[in-house]
Amino acid sequence: MDGAYAIIFLFSNLLLLPYPSLSLPLCTDSRPPVSLNTTLKFCPYNGSTCCNSTEDSQLQKQFQAMSISDPNCASLLQSILCARCDPFSASLFTIASVPRSVPVLCNSTVTNSSQSSQAENNFCSKVWDTCKNVSVLNSPFAPSLQGQAGTSVNSNFTKLTEFWQSETDFCIAFGGASTDESVCFDGEPVKLNKTGTPSPPHGLCLEKIGNGSYLNMAAHPDGSNRAFFSNQEGKIWLATIPKEGSGGTLELDESNPFVDLTDQVHFDTDFGMMGIAFHPNFAQNGRFFASFNCDKSTSPSCAGRCSCNSDVNCDPSKLVPDNGAQPCQYQSVVAEYTTNGTAPQVSLAQSAKPSEVRRIFTMGLPFTSHHGGQILFGPTDGYLYFMMGDGGGNGDPYNFSQNKKSLLGKIMRLDVDNTPSSAEINKLSLWGNYSIPKDNPFSEDADLQPEIWALGLRNPWRCSFDLERPSYFMCGDVGQDLYEEVDIISKGGNYGWRVYEGPYLYTPQSSPGGNTSAKSINPIFPVMGYNHSEVSNNIGSAAIMGGYFYRSTTDPCVYGRYLYADLYAGALWAATEDPENSGNFTTSKIPFSCAKDSPIKCSSVPASSLPALGYIFSFGQDNQKDIFLLASSGVYRITRPSRCNYTCSKENVTSVQTPSPTTAPTSHAYRSDEPYNSLIVLLSSLFLLLLGFA
Repeated sequence: MDGAYAIIFLFSNLLLLPYPSLSLPLCTDSRPPVSLNTTLKFCPYNGSTCCNSTEDSQLQKQFQAMSISDPNCASLLQSILCARCDPFSASLFTIASVPRSVPVLCNSTVTNSSQSSQAENNFCSKVWDTCKNVSVLNSPFAPSLQGQAGTSVNSNFTKLTEFWQSETDFCIAFGGASTDESVCFDGEPVKLNKTGTPSPPHGLCLEKIGNGSYLNMAAHPDGSNRAFFSNQEGKIWLATIPKEGSGGTLELDESNPFVDLTDQVHFDTDFGMMGIAFHPNFAQNGRFFASFNCDKSTSPSCAGRCSCNSDVNCDPSKLVPDNGAQPCQYQSVVAEYTTNGTAPQVSLAQSAKPSEVRRIFTMGLPFTSHHGGQILFGPTDGYLYFMMGDGGGNGDPYNFSQNKKSLLGKIMRLDVDNTPSSAEINKLSLWGNYSIPKDNPFSEDADLQPEIWALGLRNPWRCSFDLERPSYFMCGDVGQDLYEEVDIISKGGNYGWRVYEGPYLYTPQSSPGGNTSAKSINPIFPVMGYNHSEVSNNIGSAAIMGGYFYRSTTDPCVYGRYLYADLYAGALWAATEDPENSGNFTTSKIPFSCAKDSPIKCSSVPASSLPALGYIFSFGQDNQKDIFLLASSGVYRITRPSRCNYTCSKENVTSVQTPSPTTAPTSHAYRSDEPYNSLIVLLSSLFLLLLGFA
C-alpha cells in the first residue's frame, strides 16, 4: 500500500491541470441552526434551533416586560417572540430586506404548497382578534418611524387598535408569506410538506461543442451568449457559445487568448491558474481577477507570508520538503487585472492587459497539494469568495482546517471594492490589499481570522450559488480515504474536517499540530455525497466535482436538481430537495450519453455506451442557465433529453429542429492547437490515473 500510496500522493492534486430569497434552515444572523444538548426553558424548540440558553432567557425577559394580562394573547405573543429560535427564522424575519420585529404571520389570502397547511391558517387574523384590545407594553407591533413593519419604537400606545385602524391594515403590515413565499408563522415551529421525491431523470443528454480542455468557465457579466474559459497554464479566452441545438460549436480561437498570464503563473502537475472571476460591474469597469500559484524561488513578486507560522503553532523549519519543494516556496495568489484602454467600450473588449492592477492576496503554502483556489463573487453582497484547501500533507497533520487563526481549509470572504489603508492591513495582519466585510463571522467570534467565512474544509473543489436561491451556496469538498461530500455553506459554518471525513469520524496518522475534540465543535454534515466504494472499485480513488442547481429550461426534467460528478467521469448525480427549501436531499446516480447529432461527434469508452469524457475537471454555467461539463476531452453541454432518446414528459419536442452533426468544429473561429491539446490530455491522463485528487 505504501508504494502505491506514495505514487498517488505524489500526484495528489494534479487534477487541477488544465440574499433576495432565503428559504433553507437559516438563522437571522445568517448562521445555520445548531443542535443543543439542553432543552430551552422558555421557547419550545428542541433539537435544531437558532437560540442558545442565553438568548432564550433574553426572550423570556422581553416577554415578561410586556406585562400581558390576557392569557390567550400572552400565549400567542410568546410563540411570536420565540420564532427567533425557529430554524427558518431567517425566512420568517426576511433578513434580506428590512429587519422585522415579528415574523411573517400566516395569512389566509396566501396560498402555499411548500409549507405544511400553514398558509391556510389565518394566524394573522387570530392575533388581531385575540390581542387587539389587550394592553401590551413595548409592543413588537408598534410601527416604525417609517410607517413600516420594521423595528419597534417606544410609544405610549399599548393596544393594537391604537397602532392600526383595522385588521386589514395590521395584516398588510405583518401578514403574508416570507420573502420566497415558502414559509410563514402560524404559532408553531415551521414544518414543511414532504410531497414525495419525484422520480429521477431518465438520463442526461450531452452535446459536445468544443475540443479544448479547460479548468474554469465564467459567463460574461454583460448577459450575452459569451463566456470566459481558462486553463491551468494561465491563459483566458473569450468565447461565443452557440444556441443549444443549433449545430454550432464553441467560437474560441486558442491562438488568440483574451489574456495570457503564463509568465506570472507557476504551472506544473499541482499548480497553475485555479480560478477566474469577473466583477459584477465588469461591463462598466473592466475589472477581473485571477487566482493562481507562483514560485517564490523564481519570481520576485511571489513573496507572501508563510501560512505555517507561530500564529498557528507551526514551524516551517520543521517541515520536510514536499515533492522537492521547500515549505512555502509555492504561493497562492489572487490578483486584479483590467480591460481598460483595450477598447472604446469595456463591453467591446476582446483582450485585457496582462499586467497586474493590484495584488489582492499572497500566501505561502506549506505543502504542494490541497490549495483549492476557486474565486467567485457573491450574487447579493458583491464580495469575493475565495476557496482554500487545508494545505496538503496526509490527513492535514497540523490541523489547519480547524485552526481559527489559519486561512487553510477555509472559505474566505473579501471586499475588493475598498482598498485598505496600510494601518488597517497591519492592524488586522491582512495578506494583501483587500478590506474585511463588517458582517464576516469574526465580528461575533474574536478567535476567527477576519477573512474567514466558513471553516473545516479539506479541499473545496467547485462551489456555486443557486441562481434562484442565493442562500444555497453549494461546495464540493474532496475527501481523504472514504467520502466525497457536498456542503451548503453558511456564515461561520464548521464543516468538520479533520474531526470528520464526511459523516465519519477521522483519525489522522500523525498530528504534530494537535487535535480537535468532536465534542468541541458543532459540525455541519454534508447534505449529499458518496463513498469511495461506490465509484472506485476499478480505479482505486475518487474525487468530487461540485456542480450547480440546474435552472435551464433545456431539460425540464432536471430543473431544480443539483448536479455533481466524479473526476473519473464514470458517474453523475442529480440531487432532489424534499421537502423543497428544507436542505434535505435525495440523490440518484443517473445515466448519461452523448447526442448522436452532437455538433462534434463524441467518442465512446471502449466496450461501453458511455461517452469518453476523459476526466471531468469542472462544471460551468452560461447566461442562458445551461450547464456545461469541462472535461479533458472537451466541452459538453446538457441538451434536450429527446436527442438521446431519454423520455421526459415535460419536454416540448414539437417545436425543435434536429441539427446536423459534424466530425469537427465548423467555425473557423474555433482553432484548436491539437498538439498542445493532445499533450495536455496525455499529461492529465497520466497524473490522474496515478493520483485520485485525494
